[in-house]
Amino acid sequence: MVQAKQGKLKRLGVLLRRKYRLILLNDTSLDEKFSLRLSPLNILIGILALTIIMTSLVIGLIAFTGLREYIPGYGTTEERRQMLKLSYKADSLEKKVQARDAYLQGLLTALTETGGEASKRPARDSSGKYVKLNTEPSKADIEFRQEFEMKKQEKTLAQSQTHSGQLQELLFFSPVKGIVTRSFDFTHSHFGTDISTKEDELIKATLDGTVIYRGFTAEDGNILQIQHSNNVVSIYKHCSTVFKTAGEKVKSGEAIAVVGNTGENSKGAHLHFELWFNGIAVNAQDFVTF
Repeated sequence: MVQAKQGKLKRLGVLLRRKYRLILLNDTSLDEKFSLRLSPLNILIGILALTIIMTSLVIGLIAFTGLREYIPGYGTTEERRQMLKLSYKADSLEKKVQARDAYLQGLLTALTETGGEASKRPARDSSGKYVKLNTEPSKADIEFRQEFEMKKQEKTLAQSQTHSGQLQELLFFSPVKGIVTRSFDFTHSHFGTDISTKEDELIKATLDGTVIYRGFTAEDGNILQIQHSNNVVSIYKHCSTVFKTAGEKVKSGEAIAVVGNTGENSKGAHLHFELWFNGIAVNAQDFVTF
């Protein structure tokens, strides 16, 4: 059996190595034009080499030229560019989310007071050494404080009066029409004018400007602040509804809110209106007719 197989392989080897001659003749004169001596083994090796070369050329053309974009499912250069941009955006968003989570965690820790070791309460003095220590301010100290506060108020009032002269050139639009129930009183820290009017009355901007604050406090209810030119700021408090948001531009006389009765300091439907110039409160009644 083994000898039979070896005999077949030997005959196949002889067949593959057998030489043949390929001759090209002139059909008319029968002159020999070309001859080539070949064997089946040479033909097989040539076909294999040609196949390898052609395969390499095709792979190279597809891998290193734009022909690869015509292959179904491969995708275009623009699609890959968009995928790369989306990958960068996703990475950036992930970093922003992580930063926000860290900020919120720090804020939550600060609010719940769990981030650090709580400060220890000072121990009570049991020796009685400081029981008779007088901590009340002296009469001279009280007089000095009162004198200091009076001078501070007089200086601020003088600055307010000086600034008032510069505001006379501006034309202020009355935010509402009504009855003044409480006027500007700097000595009692009432920096605005209270105008009583019917509820749901529209509040209008006193000058052209930009809304810089819209918010709510328990004391003053809904509040709106507008920054005007010449470093003038107008403030509207106790509103029931506010139409504008921070960043919006407003025109003089434009409706910006509705008179209300919001906040603990409000005892009825009215508008608390304040005017500030260069960071100092001024009496709005000197410039606006209510």
